[in-house]
Amino acid sequence: MALRYVVVQQPVQAAQLFLLYHGADDNPDAMAQIGSWFAQAFPDAQVVSVGAPYAGNVPQGRQWFMDYPAQDRSPQQCVDAVMPVFIESVRHWQRAAGVRPEATALVGFSQGSTMVLEGVKAQPELAGRVVAFSGRYTTLPERASRRNTIHLIHGDDDEQVPLQHAKAANQRLTELGGDVTLDVVDDLPHAIDERSMARALHHLQYTIPRRYFDEALSGAKPNDDVVMFL
Repeated sequence: MALRYVVVQQPVQAAQLFLLYHGADDNPDAMAQIGSWFAQAFPDAQVVSVGAPYAGNVPQGRQWFMDYPAQDRSPQQCVDAVMPVFIESVRHWQRAAGVRPEATALVGFSQGSTMVLEGVKAQPELAGRVVAFSGRYTTLPERASRRNTIHLIHGDDDEQVPLQHAKAANQRLTELGGDVTLDVVDDLPHAIDERSMARALHHLQYTIPRRYFDEALSGAKPNDDVVMFL
């Protein structure tokens, strides 16, 4: 299943990798505009916007899975069915850029956020960072990993994916011992604005993953990816 990619930034030797996943009925060209923020903040990063495999309900629109699945398939089954394609898109660009999972950030909006959250739920070693704008898990995780740091950013006026989903995810991951942050943006509907982008960039630049503190307390030597997003 071929995906369409929009390369926003491609340095000669990438230090980090940002992969962006758009929402339903959107496309990688539109999400590439969000990618330009990350490219500007991380000039040594490869930044790629990834197009979903299925046609959407509007011209030029794409989707990762149907929002209203057929009666014989649950929402989780729909996500699970496309998950191998999603995971291969991450692995493909990690190989192409020569960047390890620890230095990979998966960024999603809406349905794209569902994919990045479900992706690291299925394979915790897939990426070191996740930024989920206005998204949710299909089903809340039963386990959490310190291999990745998850940043949930959500508007309190989101009617399409209500804030309660982000709060539930934050609570569940915290209870499971995961590494998660939740930022609530006042008066923001189902969208990404300058305030939510500023919070995402602040976390990527200044929030140190908890796994590094765990390594320090245990006396272990941190891996050299400790500075990858700083």
